[in-house]
Formats: sequence, structure tokens, C-alpha cells
Amino acid sequence: MTGLGDLLDDVVEDIDAVLVFTKDPGTHEQFDDEEFETIVVATENAVEADKFVSLPLQFKDLTGRIRYALEGALDAEYIADGDDVVCLTTFIEDDGIDTVVRVKGDQFSHTGLYDLFVNSRADSEVVRNVFEVAIELGKKGQKGKPVGALFVVGDAGKVMNKSRPLSYNPFEKSHVHVGDPIVNVMLKEFSRLDGAFVISDSGKIVSAYRYLEPAAEGVDIPKGLGTRHMAAAAITRDTNATAIVLSESDGMVRAFKAGELVLELDPEEY
Repeated sequence: MTGLGDLLDDVVEDIDAVLVFTKDPGTHEQFDDEEFETIVVATENAVEADKFVSLPLQFKDLTGRIRYALEGALDAEYIADGDDVVCLTTFIEDDGIDTVVRVKGDQFSHTGLYDLFVNSRADSEVVRNVFEVAIELGKKGQKGKPVGALFVVGDAGKVMNKSRPLSYNPFEKSHVHVGDPIVNVMLKEFSRLDGAFVISDSGKIVSAYRYLEPAAEGVDIPKGLGTRHMAAAAITRDTNATAIVLSESDGMVRAFKAGELVLELDPEEY
């Protein structure tokens, strides 16, 4: 076992920080008094760690999980670009920490995913809930068929002023919020029809079937993306909203802020 021990020693030698993906206080305590920075990454800070990165999505893809955590740690200035960082995480779901990965602080190109959740006008939990709906739709479609959808989150008053109804609004007199399992089923069902969903900062479903009417002049989106993406970019340029788009053609989920594409992900990786 000497060779294996030496290899593991090399992996953790002279590191600057460790990212511990855990909610378990016992696991956190094992590293909290070490000479390097210890940063906890989880959906909630159950261990009350001083340095914590909130993980809003259950990333099944190991690379995506580590990339997000690094962005969060860099943004919070827990680590720097050139730091050597060890990530302690789980490869087999719910089976404890079983994976050790050594990376540089700037190992990956910046995706903007962390910034999207932390710095959007809408509640980060609301953004997460909308992402989960889009991701689930991307995986399963509508009755097994690919579907496209557009969710505009935050700054709902301005968004409504820059759009018009395509049909009766089923949410007009309701007080339902995204994140409720029943409401999420409704969103998935209504997604097969034209128009955008408008969701408030707090997660209230303001409207469905909205035709967005912001001016598209000066909006620049990647080639190959269609009118749904153009509308998403334009509405976020003219308001403080975030737009989340599920593409019917390629199945990708994309997010727009301030008129720019800030995130692109494959639902099958989450």
C-alpha cells in the first residue's frame, strides 16, 4: 500500500485550500483546523462553516459540480486563480466522500453560473426552482417529445409592460409560486403552448402565454439560436430580469442577463 499512500500524499501536498462537499459536521471537523483554507460546499450550511459556497443544483456531473464550487470560492475570494485546491466530494450518490480531485483555482473557464444565482434580482431559490423545471423538461420533454420553453424571472412589472398576452392567463387571479410540486407540473403542461412565463422576484407565477415585445436592435446572440433566444436576450437587456430558455431544437438550457448569454448547460448532466 506504500505506493498508493505516496500517490495520495502527492495529491494533497502543498495545497492552499480544500473544498469539502458535505452537510456532515463530523466530516467538516476533520479538516477545519488544518493549515489550509477549508470551504464547505452544499445546498445549505448545515455545519455552520465560516467559509461556505451554496450549491443550488444537484450536479450529477462531477466536473460541473467542481466548476461551480470553484467559481463560488473565487467570487468570495476564499481562493485565488493560481491556488492548488483539493476537492473532496461524492461520485456515488449518498455514499459519503469517495473522490479526491486536485485542481487549480483557475482550472476551468468562467461560466457565470455562480454569478447567475447569487447576483440575479430574483431570489436565488426562485432562479434555482425555475432551472429545475427547465432541466426536468429538457430531460423528459412533453409526453416524450422535445419541447421549448421561456421563463422570465424577476422585474415582472417591467416585463409585463414590454409584452402582451397571447391567450387567457391561467395565473391571473392565482397566488401560486414556482417550487411547489403541483405548480411545477402546471408549468410543464403549459410549456407546450406559445409564449413566455413571467415570474416575480419572489417566485409568484404572474403570467403564461406572454409575447415579449422588446426591441431586438443591437442584441447579439450566438448563431443558430432562434427567436425565443432573441426575445430572452432583448427582454433582459431592457429590464432587470433573468431569462431561462429551453431549446426545442438542441435540448440545451440557456440563461440570459443584461442582454447577454451567460450560461449554457446540458440537462442530461444535472
